Amino acid sequence: MTGPPYGIADAERDLRADLGHAPAGAVAGAWSATTMQAGYSDISGGYTDAAGHYLDAEPRNAFAAIEAAVGRLVEAGGSPFNRVEIRWTADRFPLSLLGRPGRVRVETSFDPGIVPRGPEDPAYEAAAAARHRFWEARDRRVCGYAAQDHHANIHGQTKWFGPHRRILLLRPADKAVEGVVLATDGLSTPWAGIPDPENGVACEVALRLPQGEVAETERVRLWANILISLGDRVSDGYRVARDVGKHGAILFSRLPAECAPFEYVILAGAADGAAIPDLPFGSVPLLEAVPVTAAEMAGGDPDEAWEASTARAALARRDRSAPL
Repeated sequence: MTGPPYGIADAERDLRADLGHAPAGAVAGAWSATTMQAGYSDISGGYTDAAGHYLDAEPRNAFAAIEAAVGRLVEAGGSPFNRVEIRWTADRFPLSLLGRPGRVRVETSFDPGIVPRGPEDPAYEAAAAARHRFWEARDRRVCGYAAQDHHANIHGQTKWFGPHRRILLLRPADKAVEGVVLATDGLSTPWAGIPDPENGVACEVALRLPQGEVAETERVRLWANILISLGDRVSDGYRVARDVGKHGAILFSRLPAECAPFEYVILAGAADGAAIPDLPFGSVPLLEAVPVTAAEMAGGDPDEAWEASTARAALARRDRSAPL
């Protein structure tokens, strides 16, 4: 015969024993924990002394005990919750002399504001649709993907953790006009697994396909893979769009030998200041990746942030009158 399900009183009992092993000088402790949601959970907090200063040298011990208690509460079912607040208070003198573990209070609640986007959230498709509308409004035909990675992430998604690994192939709407543009398709996709109202890393990056002697298909393959790598770096840098906005243009990356005669890539805002509107959390700027030669970057100051002055000068010598 099974007993009653694990409840708040049980969690307080277990945590009273575990949290009672407090570091010397601790008079209180407070922790906030979230349950596992979309593959992510969080615990923060610690013990404090009489002045309110944190003093736990090994917080993982308390975190492990809290994680175990929260896990048992989740397994027990009952009213849904996603946040747990734990408060520990040391016993006062003279009970403290008896080595008692102190008092613990556990409270659970459901906070809709911290519910993360899961793999079925409509924000991903809404972001992709907004980007496609943006390009179509600029008289660009979306001709599918020049490159993409189909590998799913831990949530079964292909839409985030690597959405920039989709590269759009864009041609002029007028088929008589030449010029191919490649563009990332996912850097502005909202993050999965978190609730924050952010359009990913808040930009997309486009590149005019450079002219060359090899066939267009080979140039598309080469530069699509280059753009995927640039997207990786933009995603890792997170605030690259802010740096481009601050400096106007930045020397962003070196290119592999197969891109000769180009050796570097400059990132700049689109010449016409274009921004992609109607994304789930507002608009984001369109950045342009501009391949340049070593001669165009000669004389730059490596100590200047992003070698921005040289990047702006190199960009000023380019004809960017035709919009992306």
